[in-house]
Amino acid sequence: MAQNMSADIIVIGGGVGGTASALSAAKSGKTVIMTEETNWIGGQLTNQAVPPDEHPWIEQFGCTQTYREFRNRVRDYYRSHYPMKASARNKERLNPGNGWVSRLCHEPKAALSVLHEMLAPYVSNGRVTILHKHKIKDAQVNGDEIEAITVENEETSHLFVLKAPFFLDATECGDVLPVAGIEYITGAESKEQTGEPSALDEADPLDMQSISVCYALDYLEGEDHTIAKPRDYDFWKEYKPDFWPDKLLSWTHPFPETLEPWTRDLFKQEGRTIIDSLWLFRRIIDKDNFEEGAFASDITLVNWPQIDYWLGPIFEVSEEERNKHLEQAKQLSLSFLYWMQTEAPRPDGKKGYPGLRLRKDIVGTEDGLAMPYIRESRRIQAEFTVLEQHVSPDYQSGVTGEYFQDSVGIGSYRIDLHPSTGDRNYLDVSSLPFQIPLGSLIPKRVKNLIAAGKNIGVTHITTGCYRLHPVEWNIGESAGYLASYCITHGLQPAQVRNDEKLLKEFQAMLIEEGVEIEWPKLEAR
Repeated sequence: MAQNMSADIIVIGGGVGGTASALSAAKSGKTVIMTEETNWIGGQLTNQAVPPDEHPWIEQFGCTQTYREFRNRVRDYYRSHYPMKASARNKERLNPGNGWVSRLCHEPKAALSVLHEMLAPYVSNGRVTILHKHKIKDAQVNGDEIEAITVENEETSHLFVLKAPFFLDATECGDVLPVAGIEYITGAESKEQTGEPSALDEADPLDMQSISVCYALDYLEGEDHTIAKPRDYDFWKEYKPDFWPDKLLSWTHPFPETLEPWTRDLFKQEGRTIIDSLWLFRRIIDKDNFEEGAFASDITLVNWPQIDYWLGPIFEVSEEERNKHLEQAKQLSLSFLYWMQTEAPRPDGKKGYPGLRLRKDIVGTEDGLAMPYIRESRRIQAEFTVLEQHVSPDYQSGVTGEYFQDSVGIGSYRIDLHPSTGDRNYLDVSSLPFQIPLGSLIPKRVKNLIAAGKNIGVTHITTGCYRLHPVEWNIGESAGYLASYCITHGLQPAQVRNDEKLLKEFQAMLIEEGVEIEWPKLEAR
């Protein structure tokens, strides 16, 4: 028998956006029930094991106050709990891993601890309830409103019927949308649909960005930590996509911006730059930051082109098909590790690095593999959809993207699309620093659901720059504040957006809470 639970706001999905929305709603005095399918909240930051992808100005501006607090707390976590050298501990902009992808490369578990610390006061006072290992099963809908969502405990099969005035979809794949009958879009749109120069000639709803199953490694020279040969290794060893310059299991892949072949090394080689070293890309522990002997090796996070999986999508297909692709993605990741350990060519003429050790403890799973890193979601048919033209320097004459009067945040990242299930190569093109329009969080029809993650009103193209950590955090945080504002004033989200007085009042509240809604105006000196 199902058990009823109620709150002011139900957040389905405990990833980056979901956690940020629960935090902002609780700060607003509202009660929240947040569900999460896995054992860890935090999504990209934690169970998907992806160090933050951020823009160049992140230390000065361009994120919300609470995201900055998160970043500062991660640094303090290392200062407080790890045996760091004084030279590292005293760095204001400490980067634990000194990976070059970001100014803050850290372990997933550090982010998890910090997120729980930030939520702790609200969990203790009862405003936030977190249901781990719970997955959406059903929704009760009355006309244009959701009345309840049923979730199932995946360990006990117990059902909970969750009721609230507002529901936020913060799932990785927009899972609330089909269950609740909310209109949405998937895959790649056509030029006819969006007018985007980078769109396809014909739409393909199943053409989606690849997923990646990431993992952590350290390296112990002279030791042998070779894993058992993966079941599908023989397939992946020979796999050579038509659009790829070499076999997928090799050191050569396309340079994303030009698609020219780029051959890299595992470790940095003399005469080559740091970006030619895969090891330094997403390194999350630089042992030189810590006291002698604290770490036997650096620890790096493998989220590299060789583990991008694009042989099929994991939603809008049957459960059997989904599970097949998830398993194949794991097999690819393990096969690349086995190839590196046994057959990868080395600069010294030898083959293989058997000292590479899979660090299961870093990602907290039995097999040492993180949850799939999902780059693209179902997307709501929104009141407003962000197009490539809104953020492209080819269409915008200024230094920022199109101005949105209803902005609820800002972000910046290149349009970075990974190889897709439609057998298409990278699309990596420039975009301008942009705003997050409120209309992109609001479905056209359903009145009490708010998009709180990668499922906002963007296209296949613009999801490439709206999907990164600080942007997803901002989306979720603003969604939590929006639901809270609507409850307090007895409003619907569309009313807030479409009434100038209400919109300005809501935006003033966001600014007061530390949400930047415009990029600063910088001048030459």
